[in-house]
Amino acid sequence: HTLAEVARASAASERTLERLFRAETGLPFGVWRQRARLLRALQLLAEGGAVAEVANAIGYESTSAFVAAFRRALGTTPGRYFKRPV
Repeated sequence: HTLAEVARASAASERTLERLFRAETGLPFGVWRQRARLLRALQLLAEGGAVAEVANAIGYESTSAFVAAFRRALGTTPGRYFKRPV
């Protein structure tokens, strides 16, 4: 969900929610949301999910957008990430 959706559902302003969220987590809502999506993606990929399926499951409109976000966060593509030696 977006911050705007949460604000509408809770009858609070986006600014108030953002401030409260940052106070509780130390992160802006958008950063937290991106990290949560990435963690879910890592779980799904580790379980053998295909990149395109994972991208769709966590809400990306395209596989390329997901791969770009993954690369920005982790410095590599999903395929290369899971081929690294442990």
